[in-house]
Amino acid sequence: MAAPRIPLRIGVVQLNPKIGQVQANLAKAKELCRKITPNSLDLLCFPEMAFTGYAFDSASSIRPFLEKPQIGPTSQFCSELAKHLQCYVAAGYPEELTQDEIDSEETKKREEDQLYAFEKPKEREVVGANSAVIYGPEGELVGGYRKTNLFETDMTWATPGTGFLSIALPSPLRNITLGICMDLNPHPPAKWMSLEGGPYEVAEYALEHRSNVVILLNAWLLSDEDKRELEDEEEEGDQAEEKAGKENQHAWTTLNFWAARLRPLWASKCPPSRESDDEQSPTSTDEKEAELINDETIVVVCNRSGKENGREFAGSSAVFSMKRNSGRPTLLDMMGVEQEGVRIWSLLI
Repeated sequence: MAAPRIPLRIGVVQLNPKIGQVQANLAKAKELCRKITPNSLDLLCFPEMAFTGYAFDSASSIRPFLEKPQIGPTSQFCSELAKHLQCYVAAGYPEELTQDEIDSEETKKREEDQLYAFEKPKEREVVGANSAVIYGPEGELVGGYRKTNLFETDMTWATPGTGFLSIALPSPLRNITLGICMDLNPHPPAKWMSLEGGPYEVAEYALEHRSNVVILLNAWLLSDEDKRELEDEEEEGDQAEEKAGKENQHAWTTLNFWAARLRPLWASKCPPSRESDDEQSPTSTDEKEAELINDETIVVVCNRSGKENGREFAGSSAVFSMKRNSGRPTLLDMMGVEQEGVRIWSLLI
Protein backbone atom coordinates (compact mmCIF):
# COMPACT_ATOMS: atom_id res chain seq x y z
CA MET A 1 0.00 0.00 0.00
CA ALA A 2 1.34 3.40 -0.98
CA ALA A 3 2.15 5.79 1.83
CA PRO A 4 -0.40 8.62 2.29
CA ARG A 5 0.54 11.84 0.55
CA ILE A 6 1.27 14.90 2.66
CA PRO A 7 0.84 18.62 1.85
CA LEU A 8 3.85 20.77 0.96
CA ARG A 9 3.39 24.56 0.69
CA ILE A 10 6.06 26.51 -1.18
CA GLY A 11 6.12 30.17 -2.17
CA VAL A 12 8.33 32.23 -4.46
CA VAL A 13 8.74 35.99 -4.61
CA GLN A 14 9.60 37.07 -8.14
CA LEU A 15 11.19 40.53 -7.97
CA ASN A 16 12.54 43.19 -10.30
CA PRO A 17 15.11 44.73 -7.92
CA LYS A 18 16.80 47.99 -8.85
CA ILE A 19 20.56 47.64 -8.76
CA GLY A 20 22.13 49.15 -5.67
CA GLN A 21 18.81 50.26 -4.15
CA VAL A 22 18.84 47.82 -1.25
CA GLN A 23 16.40 49.55 1.10
CA ALA A 24 13.88 50.24 -1.67
CA ASN A 25 14.10 46.61 -2.80
CA LEU A 26 13.60 45.36 0.75
CA ALA A 27 10.61 47.66 1.16
CA LYS A 28 9.07 46.27 -2.03
CA ALA A 29 9.66 42.69 -0.82
CA LYS A 30 8.01 43.46 2.51
CA GLU A 31 5.01 44.96 0.74
CA LEU A 32 4.65 41.93 -1.54
CA CYS A 33 4.80 39.59 1.46
CA ARG A 34 2.41 41.61 3.61
CA LYS A 35 -0.63 39.50 2.68
CA ILE A 36 1.01 36.14 3.41
CA THR A 37 -0.65 34.62 6.46
CA PRO A 38 1.64 33.21 9.16
CA ASN A 39 1.74 29.40 9.28
CA SER A 40 0.45 29.17 5.69
CA LEU A 41 3.83 28.17 4.19
CA ASP A 42 6.62 25.65 4.65
CA LEU A 43 9.18 27.50 2.47
CA LEU A 44 9.44 30.93 0.85
CA CYS A 45 12.13 31.70 -1.75
CA PHE A 46 13.65 34.92 -3.09
CA PRO A 47 15.94 35.10 -6.18
CA GLU A 48 19.71 35.30 -6.56
CA MET A 49 21.08 38.58 -5.11
CA ALA A 50 17.46 39.51 -4.47
CA PHE A 51 17.89 42.91 -2.79
CA THR A 52 21.11 44.30 -4.28
CA GLY A 53 20.51 43.62 -7.95
CA TYR A 54 22.77 41.35 -9.97
CA ALA A 55 24.52 42.93 -12.96
CA PHE A 56 27.47 44.65 -11.26
CA ASP A 57 30.31 45.07 -13.76
CA SER A 58 33.28 45.25 -11.39
CA ALA A 59 34.50 44.56 -7.88
CA SER A 60 34.52 48.28 -7.11
CA SER A 61 30.86 48.64 -8.12
CA ILE A 62 29.64 45.80 -5.92
CA ARG A 63 31.94 46.38 -2.95
CA PRO A 64 29.58 48.87 -1.17
CA PHE A 65 26.79 46.26 -1.28
CA LEU A 66 28.65 43.22 0.03
CA GLU A 67 27.02 41.81 3.17
CA LYS A 68 28.52 40.09 6.17
CA PRO A 69 26.92 36.69 6.90
CA GLN A 70 24.15 36.69 9.52
CA ILE A 71 24.27 40.46 10.16
CA GLY A 72 23.73 41.90 6.66
CA PRO A 73 20.38 43.23 5.37
CA THR A 74 19.43 40.00 3.58
CA SER A 75 20.13 37.83 6.62
CA GLN A 76 18.22 40.15 8.94
CA PHE A 77 15.26 40.33 6.56
CA CYS A 78 15.08 36.55 6.10
CA SER A 79 15.41 35.89 9.83
CA GLU A 80 12.61 38.30 10.72
CA LEU A 81 10.32 37.12 7.91
CA ALA A 82 10.88 33.43 8.71
CA LYS A 83 10.01 34.05 12.36
CA HIS A 84 6.93 36.08 11.44
CA LEU A 85 5.62 33.56 8.90
CA GLN A 86 6.76 30.50 10.90
CA CYS A 87 8.41 28.93 7.86
CA TYR A 88 11.79 28.59 6.15
CA VAL A 89 12.99 31.52 4.03
CA ALA A 90 15.81 31.40 1.44
CA ALA A 91 17.35 34.29 -0.50
CA GLY A 92 20.48 35.14 -2.47
CA TYR A 93 22.94 37.90 -1.57
CA PRO A 94 26.54 39.04 -2.28
CA GLU A 95 28.66 37.87 0.65
CA GLU A 96 31.73 39.76 1.83
CA LEU A 97 34.88 37.63 2.14
CA THR A 98 37.35 37.98 4.95
CA GLN A 99 40.87 38.97 3.97
CA ASP A 100 42.13 35.53 5.00
CA GLU A 101 39.69 33.92 2.56
CA ILE A 102 40.75 36.27 -0.24
CA ASP A 103 44.41 35.42 0.33
CA SER A 104 44.00 31.64 0.70
CA GLU A 105 45.53 29.25 -1.83
CA GLU A 106 42.33 27.21 -1.92
CA THR A 107 40.39 30.26 -3.10
CA LYS A 108 42.95 30.94 -5.82
CA LYS A 109 42.81 27.32 -7.05
CA ARG A 110 39.01 27.40 -7.36
CA GLU A 111 39.26 30.65 -9.34
CA GLU A 112 41.69 29.07 -11.81
CA ASP A 113 39.28 26.20 -12.44
CA GLN A 114 36.39 28.59 -13.05
CA LEU A 115 38.30 30.66 -15.59
CA TYR A 116 38.28 27.72 -18.00
CA ALA A 117 34.61 28.49 -18.66
CA PHE A 118 34.87 32.07 -19.89
CA GLU A 119 37.42 34.47 -21.19
CA LYS A 120 39.16 35.98 -18.19
CA PRO A 121 37.64 39.42 -17.49
CA LYS A 122 39.87 42.44 -18.04
CA GLU A 123 39.35 43.53 -14.46
CA ARG A 124 39.04 40.89 -11.77
CA GLU A 125 39.37 41.33 -8.04
CA VAL A 126 37.98 38.72 -5.69
CA VAL A 127 36.08 40.48 -2.90
CA GLY A 128 33.04 38.28 -2.24
CA ALA A 129 30.92 35.26 -3.05
CA ASN A 130 27.55 34.95 -4.76
CA SER A 131 25.76 33.35 -1.83
CA ALA A 132 22.42 32.20 -0.45
CA VAL A 133 21.10 31.87 3.06
CA ILE A 134 18.19 29.97 4.60
CA TYR A 135 16.55 30.78 7.93
CA GLY A 136 14.09 28.75 9.98
CA PRO A 137 10.77 29.36 11.79
CA GLU A 138 12.45 30.58 14.97
CA GLY A 139 14.49 33.12 13.04
CA GLU A 140 17.53 30.84 13.30
CA LEU A 141 20.21 30.37 10.66
CA VAL A 142 19.79 26.96 9.01
CA GLY A 143 22.46 27.08 6.33
CA GLY A 144 24.54 29.17 3.95
CA TYR A 145 25.70 28.36 0.44
CA ARG A 146 28.11 29.86 -2.10
CA LYS A 147 27.44 29.54 -5.82
CA THR A 148 29.70 26.79 -7.14
CA ASN A 149 29.58 27.53 -10.86
CA LEU A 150 30.09 31.21 -11.64
CA PHE A 151 28.56 33.06 -14.58
CA GLU A 152 30.65 35.61 -16.49
CA THR A 153 29.03 38.47 -14.53
CA ASP A 154 30.28 36.92 -11.27
CA MET A 155 33.80 36.54 -12.61
CA THR A 156 34.78 40.15 -11.98
CA TRP A 157 34.32 39.93 -8.20
CA ALA A 158 33.28 36.52 -6.80
CA THR A 159 35.02 33.36 -5.74
CA PRO A 160 33.29 30.02 -6.41
CA GLY A 161 31.96 27.90 -3.57
CA THR A 162 33.18 24.43 -2.66
CA GLY A 163 30.07 22.42 -3.58
CA PHE A 164 26.31 22.15 -3.26
CA LEU A 165 24.41 22.25 0.02
CA SER A 166 22.05 19.58 1.31
CA ILE A 167 20.07 20.17 4.50
CA ALA A 168 17.83 17.80 6.46
CA LEU A 169 14.69 19.64 7.62
CA PRO A 170 11.49 18.52 9.32
CA SER A 171 8.67 17.06 7.22
CA PRO A 172 7.29 17.92 4.74
CA LEU A 173 10.49 19.49 3.33
CA ARG A 174 12.80 16.72 4.59
CA ASN A 175 16.01 16.66 2.50
CA ILE A 176 16.59 19.79 0.42
CA THR A 177 19.33 20.71 -2.05
CA LEU A 178 20.16 24.37 -2.66
CA GLY A 179 21.79 25.79 -5.81
CA ILE A 180 22.13 29.15 -7.54
CA CYS A 181 21.41 29.81 -11.24
CA MET A 182 24.54 28.79 -13.24
CA ASP A 183 24.95 25.78 -10.96
CA LEU A 184 22.60 24.02 -13.39
CA ASN A 185 25.32 24.03 -16.06
CA PRO A 186 28.51 21.91 -16.24
CA HIS A 187 31.15 23.04 -13.78
CA PRO A 188 34.63 23.87 -15.12
CA PRO A 189 36.79 22.17 -16.10
CA ALA A 190 34.01 19.68 -17.00
CA LYS A 191 32.30 20.19 -20.35
CA TRP A 192 28.94 19.13 -21.71
CA MET A 193 29.25 15.69 -23.31
CA SER A 194 25.80 14.59 -24.48
CA LEU A 195 22.14 14.35 -23.53
CA GLU A 196 22.82 10.98 -21.95
CA GLY A 197 26.26 11.74 -20.57
CA GLY A 198 25.69 15.17 -19.09
CA PRO A 199 27.30 15.98 -16.74
CA TYR A 200 24.32 16.81 -14.54
CA GLU A 201 25.96 17.87 -11.30
CA VAL A 202 22.95 19.31 -9.44
CA ALA A 203 20.63 16.43 -10.34
CA GLU A 204 23.22 13.79 -9.51
CA TYR A 205 23.95 15.48 -6.19
CA ALA A 206 20.23 15.59 -5.39
CA LEU A 207 19.88 11.88 -6.16
CA GLU A 208 22.93 11.00 -4.09
CA HIS A 209 21.55 12.94 -1.10
CA ARG A 210 17.99 11.65 -1.61
CA SER A 211 16.64 15.18 -1.87
CA ASN A 212 12.89 15.67 -1.79
CA VAL A 213 13.12 19.34 -2.79
CA VAL A 214 15.63 21.13 -5.03
CA ILE A 215 15.71 24.92 -4.66
CA LEU A 216 17.30 27.07 -7.37
CA LEU A 217 17.63 30.80 -6.73
CA ASN A 218 18.23 32.48 -10.09
CA ALA A 219 18.96 35.65 -11.99
CA TRP A 220 18.56 33.81 -15.30
CA LEU A 221 18.73 35.86 -18.49
CA LEU A 222 16.10 35.81 -21.21
CA SER A 223 17.47 33.86 -24.17
CA ASP A 224 17.44 35.17 -27.74
CA GLU A 225 15.07 32.34 -28.68
CA ASP A 226 12.67 33.34 -25.92
CA LYS A 227 12.82 36.95 -27.07
CA ARG A 228 11.87 35.93 -30.63
CA GLU A 229 9.01 33.74 -29.37
CA LEU A 230 7.68 36.52 -27.15
CA GLU A 231 7.78 38.98 -30.04
CA ASP A 232 5.88 36.50 -32.23
CA GLU A 233 3.26 36.07 -29.49
CA GLU A 234 2.80 39.84 -29.23
CA GLU A 235 2.32 40.17 -32.99
CA GLU A 236 -0.31 37.42 -32.98
CA GLY A 237 -2.11 38.54 -29.81
CA ASP A 238 -5.18 40.74 -29.49
CA GLN A 239 -5.25 44.18 -27.85
CA ALA A 240 -6.04 42.81 -24.38
CA GLU A 241 -3.06 40.47 -24.54
CA GLU A 242 -0.83 43.30 -25.74
CA LYS A 243 -1.92 45.41 -22.79
CA ALA A 244 -1.05 42.59 -20.38
CA GLY A 245 2.44 42.45 -21.96
CA LYS A 246 4.97 39.90 -20.79
CA GLU A 247 3.41 39.51 -17.35
CA ASN A 248 1.27 36.71 -18.82
CA GLN A 249 3.93 35.38 -21.19
CA HIS A 250 6.40 32.66 -20.34
CA ALA A 251 9.99 31.90 -21.34
CA TRP A 252 9.35 28.41 -22.70
CA THR A 253 12.87 27.83 -23.99
CA THR A 254 14.22 28.65 -20.55
CA LEU A 255 11.63 26.49 -18.75
CA ASN A 256 12.47 23.55 -21.00
CA PHE A 257 16.19 24.11 -20.46
CA TRP A 258 15.83 24.08 -16.68
CA ALA A 259 13.99 20.77 -16.87
CA ALA A 260 16.47 19.28 -19.34
CA ARG A 261 19.43 20.13 -17.10
CA LEU A 262 17.80 18.05 -14.33
CA ARG A 263 17.33 15.03 -16.57
CA PRO A 264 18.53 12.31 -14.12
CA LEU A 265 15.61 13.16 -11.81
CA TRP A 266 13.02 12.11 -14.42
CA ALA A 267 14.66 10.32 -17.39
CA SER A 268 13.60 6.79 -18.32
CA LYS A 269 16.06 4.01 -17.69
CA CYS A 270 16.40 0.78 -19.65
CA PRO A 271 14.70 -2.02 -17.72
CA PRO A 272 17.15 -4.60 -16.32
CA SER A 273 17.43 -7.97 -18.05
CA ARG A 274 15.92 -11.08 -16.47
CA GLU A 275 19.41 -12.36 -15.68
CA SER A 276 20.39 -9.17 -13.88
CA ASP A 277 17.10 -9.33 -11.94
CA ASP A 278 17.99 -12.81 -10.72
CA GLU A 279 21.44 -11.69 -9.68
CA GLN A 280 20.22 -8.77 -7.61
CA SER A 281 19.77 -9.27 -3.90
CA PRO A 282 16.24 -8.81 -2.54
CA THR A 283 15.28 -5.30 -1.44
CA SER A 284 14.29 -4.95 2.20
CA THR A 285 10.96 -3.47 3.24
CA ASP A 286 12.74 -0.41 4.67
CA GLU A 287 14.62 0.11 1.41
CA LYS A 288 11.41 -0.20 -0.61
CA GLU A 289 9.70 2.38 1.59
CA ALA A 290 12.70 4.71 1.24
CA GLU A 291 12.53 4.35 -2.56
CA LEU A 292 8.84 5.25 -2.50
CA ILE A 293 9.44 8.28 -0.30
CA ASN A 294 12.22 9.54 -2.57
CA ASP A 295 10.58 8.64 -5.88
CA GLU A 296 9.59 12.27 -6.53
CA THR A 297 11.64 15.45 -6.34
CA ILE A 298 9.92 18.83 -6.24
CA VAL A 299 12.04 21.43 -8.05
CA VAL A 300 11.44 25.09 -7.26
CA VAL A 301 13.05 27.74 -9.48
CA CYS A 302 12.79 31.28 -8.13
CA ASN A 303 13.97 33.66 -10.84
CA ARG A 304 14.04 37.45 -11.02
CA SER A 305 12.38 39.61 -13.65
CA GLY A 306 13.08 42.97 -15.26
CA LYS A 307 16.05 44.61 -16.96
CA GLU A 308 19.36 45.75 -15.51
CA ASN A 309 22.43 47.29 -17.16
CA GLY A 310 21.40 46.08 -20.60
CA ARG A 311 20.45 42.58 -19.46
CA GLU A 312 16.90 41.22 -19.55
CA PHE A 313 15.85 38.47 -17.15
CA ALA A 314 13.55 35.56 -17.89
CA GLY A 315 11.24 35.61 -14.87
CA SER A 316 9.02 32.52 -15.26
CA SER A 317 9.61 31.24 -11.71
CA ALA A 318 8.29 27.70 -11.68
CA VAL A 319 7.63 24.49 -9.78
CA PHE A 320 8.22 21.04 -11.30
CA SER A 321 7.43 17.51 -10.20
CA MET A 322 10.16 15.12 -11.31
CA LYS A 323 9.46 11.43 -10.78
CA ARG A 324 12.15 8.85 -11.15
CA ASN A 325 12.08 6.89 -14.42
CA SER A 326 8.91 8.64 -15.60
CA GLY A 327 10.40 9.74 -18.91
CA ARG A 328 9.28 13.34 -18.62
CA PRO A 329 9.26 16.21 -16.10
CA THR A 330 5.95 17.77 -15.09
CA LEU A 331 5.71 21.56 -15.04
CA LEU A 332 3.07 22.25 -12.38
CA ASP A 333 2.92 26.04 -12.61
CA MET A 334 4.96 29.13 -13.54
CA MET A 335 4.89 32.91 -13.37
CA GLY A 336 5.16 35.39 -16.23
CA VAL A 337 8.33 36.87 -17.69
CA GLU A 338 7.79 40.41 -16.36
CA GLN A 339 5.63 39.56 -13.38
CA GLU A 340 6.43 40.77 -9.87
CA GLY A 341 4.69 39.18 -6.94
CA VAL A 342 4.20 36.17 -4.72
CA ARG A 343 3.10 32.78 -5.98
CA ILE A 344 2.23 30.05 -3.48
CA TRP A 345 1.89 26.42 -4.46
CA SER A 346 0.12 23.80 -2.32
CA LEU A 347 1.28 20.36 -3.37
CA LEU A 348 0.67 16.78 -2.26
CA ILE A 349 3.87 14.73 -2.12
